[in-house]
Parts: sequence; C-alpha cells; structure tokens
Amino acid sequence: MSQYLSHIEIGGRRIGPGEPAYIIAEAGVNHNGNPEIARRLIDVAAQVGADAIKFQKRNLKSLYSARALSDPTSEEKEIGFILPFLQQAELSDEVFSDLAAHARACGAEFLCTPWDIESLQLLQSLEVRAYKVASADLTNQPLLARLCDTGVPLIVSTGMSRLAEITATVEFLKSRKAQFVLLHCQSTYPAPFKDLNLRFMETLRQFGVPVGYSGHERGIAVSTAVAALGACIIERHLTMDRTMPGPDHAASLEPQGLGKMIRDIRAVEEAMGSPRRSLSRGELLNRIALGKSLVAARDIRSGETVTADMVKAMGPGHGIAPQRLGELVGHRTRRCIANEEQFREADLSDEPLETLVGEFPLRWGPVVRYRDFATMARFKPDLFEFHLTDTDLDAPVPRLPECNCELVVHAPEYYHGRLMDFASDDERLVEHSVDVLKRVMDAARALRGSFTATPPRVRIVLHPGGMSYEPRPETHDCVLDRFCEVLPEPASEPDVEIMVENQAPFPWYFGGQWFHNAFVGAEDMLTISHRTGVRVCLDISHAALACAAGHGELADYVRLLAPHVAHLHIADGSGTDGEGLQIGQGDVEFSAIMPILAKLNASMVPEVWMGHRNDGEGFIVALGRLIQFLA
Repeated sequence: MSQYLSHIEIGGRRIGPGEPAYIIAEAGVNHNGNPEIARRLIDVAAQVGADAIKFQKRNLKSLYSARALSDPTSEEKEIGFILPFLQQAELSDEVFSDLAAHARACGAEFLCTPWDIESLQLLQSLEVRAYKVASADLTNQPLLARLCDTGVPLIVSTGMSRLAEITATVEFLKSRKAQFVLLHCQSTYPAPFKDLNLRFMETLRQFGVPVGYSGHERGIAVSTAVAALGACIIERHLTMDRTMPGPDHAASLEPQGLGKMIRDIRAVEEAMGSPRRSLSRGELLNRIALGKSLVAARDIRSGETVTADMVKAMGPGHGIAPQRLGELVGHRTRRCIANEEQFREADLSDEPLETLVGEFPLRWGPVVRYRDFATMARFKPDLFEFHLTDTDLDAPVPRLPECNCELVVHAPEYYHGRLMDFASDDERLVEHSVDVLKRVMDAARALRGSFTATPPRVRIVLHPGGMSYEPRPETHDCVLDRFCEVLPEPASEPDVEIMVENQAPFPWYFGGQWFHNAFVGAEDMLTISHRTGVRVCLDISHAALACAAGHGELADYVRLLAPHVAHLHIADGSGTDGEGLQIGQGDVEFSAIMPILAKLNASMVPEVWMGHRNDGEGFIVALGRLIQFLA
C-alpha cells in the first residue's frame, strides 16, 4: 500500500521512522480517583524521561444506561466488575484541567483518551495536542468522525480488532485526511507473551502510516524489543504500586520499571546505528593490536620480484592487510626489505612515493615531531605542523635546519596525564591550561626562526576543552561562555595567532571514550569566531563525526565555517567516533567538499592516523587520493 503520512508531530516533536520512539506513560485510571496520585504519576513520568503522560476521560452517563449505573450487578459480570471501579475512579473536569497544567509545567505532554464526545469537548477546551483512540473505539465511527474534525493527530490502538476492521478504520481516517498512528496492541491485562504477535507490526506498516506499540505484558523486555523493531510510539501503563486494586495495575510498570524501560529503549535506539558498517575507535585500536600485516618472510633485495613464498602474515595490524597479498605478489621491490619487516603501501606502486604529491591547490604540510622533521622535508612541503607533547615542553627547543617553509604548532591535548581544558568550571584547571599554552607560545617563538616563510604571527592550533566522562548537554552554553571569557587574554599576543579546532562528539582520551559538551557543531565554532575574533582550524574528520551525530550535512557545515577557516586538518571519518582514517576508508564524501576547500585561503595537513609511519607514507597517500577529488 502506498505511503500516506510517514510522520506526525505532537507539540513540535516529530514522530515516525528514523526518529527516537515517542514514549507515553499511560496513567489511565491508575490514580484510582485520587487527584494526588494522578499528580504523582505525572511527576514520575517527567522524571524518568517519558515524552508524554496520558489519562482517560469518560462521561459515564453517555456510555452506560441509567439502570447499569445504578445497579452494575444487573449487567453481565464483566460490566458488573468494571463499572463500580470506573465510577470510583472518575475525576472531575476541574481536576483534569489542573493535571493538564501540571504536566506541562513538568515538561511532559498531556494526552488523553476521550471515550465519548462529551469528554472530547472538555479535552478540546484544554487544548490537548493529540488524542488516543482506545482499542474498544476502533470501530466507533461517530466518535472517530468528531476526532477527525479536531485536526489534531490521533493515536489509534488496534487491540481486540480483526484486520478487516482495522482496514475499514484506516480507510475511514484517510478519507477525512486525518493524521494518525496505528499502535499494535494485545488487549489482555496482563497479556501473555505467546499472544503478543509482534510481527503484526509489519502488517500494520502496509497501511503507509507510522506504527507503534501499546503493551500490557509483564516486564520491560518486549517493550524494549519493539524499539529495535522500529516502533515509533511505545506506550506502557504506569502505576505507583502494582498491588493496588483496579483493572490495569497488574499490567503496569512501577516508577523504577518505567525508568529502566526508557533507559533501555534509548540504549537500543543508539545501538541500532545504520545499515553501513563502520569501525569504532575501539575497533581501530584492537585492529592494530590483534590484526596481521604482510611482512617479508626473508631478507629481500632491492629489485627482486615479490613471490608468495617471500611473504607471511604477522602482527601488529597497521600495515598492508593479508587480504591484499594478490596485489603485492609480482611487484618488483625498489628498496631492501629486512626479514619480518612490514611491506608498505608504496611497495604496491610502481612510482616513487614522492610522485604521489602532485600539484596540490592548498598550502600543505605533514604532521611532525622533532625526530622526523628531516625525513618529511624530502617531500618539499609548504609547511610543517609540529605536534608538541608534554615531554617536548619539558625539554629545550632544538635547533632545526633553516627552510623556506611555514611553521604551525599544535598545542598538546594533555600535560602529564591531565587534559587541557580552557572551558572547565574548575578555575585551577583553566589556569593550568593557560600556563601550558604560554609554554607552547614560547616554544613556537623559539622554532619560528628556522622557518622563514612563517607569517608575522606564528599559528597555534588549540583544542578548547569542554569534555567530560558522561554527557552534560545542560552545560553547553556555560562551556561556550567560559571559553570566550578565557581565550582573549592568551590570543592577544602580537606575534602568535590562536586557531581553535572543532571537536569530535565522542573523543578518545587515555584509551576511553569521552563526551564533548560544546565545540562540536559548526554553530559553536561560528559563535567563538564572532565573539573572540579568532579563526578556525577546521578538522574535516571531526566535522564528519559531528554530522553523523546529528549536526547536519557535512557540506553545509563546511560552507558555514569557510569564511572563518585559516587551517585545515583533513582525514576521513566513520560513524560518530572513527576519526583520523585514511582517505577512502570512511564515510566522508570528499567529492562534495573538496571543491569548497580548494577555494579557501587556508593551509592544510592530511591528519590521518599513523600517517607518519613508513617515512610519512600515510600523509602522501592521503594527498594523492585527495587530488583525485579535484580532477
């Protein structure tokens, strides 16, 4: 069946495929007629992270005869059981008005199920922004017609209904252009697991509308599983105590259970990822530690043709993968390779490594340490970016040979095991970070004499900080404010220019994943530039990970920051934390961004992870691949 409406909105919250599940805590009549319990249920729903709290409203006089209301025992035993409880649990219109206001004050959407037209009129006066249609009313066309007239979205439960009845109601709602969601439901309280039939959700999706789940089973396992099955709404009953009298308490979750369910649903949603396979930073580390590379099985002379018996696989895994043995066999070596030495990417090429550089449109250079500066100089780069460490800062700055190149210095991320953080609420840590930065400035001044093409202000790349072990999104604005207060003083030096680098959302420090609470999105970097006047070091890999974490499209990210960019770090990226990959090994669409980058008045380094190995092979391979995107 063709698509009807793939998404709806409730109070500005988009609901449908690709969005986090909209979680409804169903208070129903579990307040047992006590307004104070009803308020406590709202409090719990808001505290544990439910998107909405839902009640039920009935006008019993319009639903049941006067005889049944006066003597429930005169009816069938099911009616005789439920009616006295519903009479006891009915809340006044005034209480409903108070509950709606209380829910909104707590930050939870107030929803309700109208069981009759009189109740709907009250809910309209309370400006309820979505109505639930009980399973019992799926076939109630008079009520459905009035609900359609309101123009607000409907959440329609399909319990106790045959497929033909569901089909008829869907056609009825579509004919009135209603916005609606179908909820799979098994209307037994509590529902046995064997009767849940979750695969019926796939049948409901054939109607072309969002599909969710209303559960009455015991526990939280099934409700968590439906998140993985793509349920766009998940509804569960909430009670303060499952042993309370009433028809729904036994099939409800207590506060702790609802909180655990929401926690697990959010974890499942995060774990679902995408259909693409990407390597996490942890996997990349283990790939090196546990993986294998192609190495020489004996000493190989320059000019020999490689045969299979001259090669074997050994760890670690940062060289050419054994899977590429067929590419290596048959090549004539252009260097001597010692027994058990790893083969290099250049050993797969018939051209010398230096020829891969070509004519690159941006001023470029490698990442270097003092020890490998001379080795990298053979590529004749336009600049060198020195990544200083705490050890470098503790030792005298060495005298380096003079060259007609530009100098860029990258400040260390940590100093003797303590992360640099210029946006921390710990004043002593900020002072420590500023002191270290001043030492970096002194080192840059000492180095600049060897690099005659350096502009009057030597440039320093700075990581701003704002990281934490656990996510603290509520600190975002304060983190930005603190950094903008701290930065102007060190950035005012006349012979040094500070460039602030955009950060990855989930960086890896000291072997573990952290969280950046700011400096991730393009808007943050734009704010810093506007408020402090500093320019940006745009890290493409970090930006790609940020976009994968929800910060828009990479090309838009690059365009927004382009006027403020002075320097580039270019590498590929995968997922939300696989940074620094070789060009072509990640998810970045370089064909879309390289034409933008090529027009910038900026310098760049190919900051691929382990790019310095094998005499800078990774950096040069990256340049050669980037040039292809400019052809």
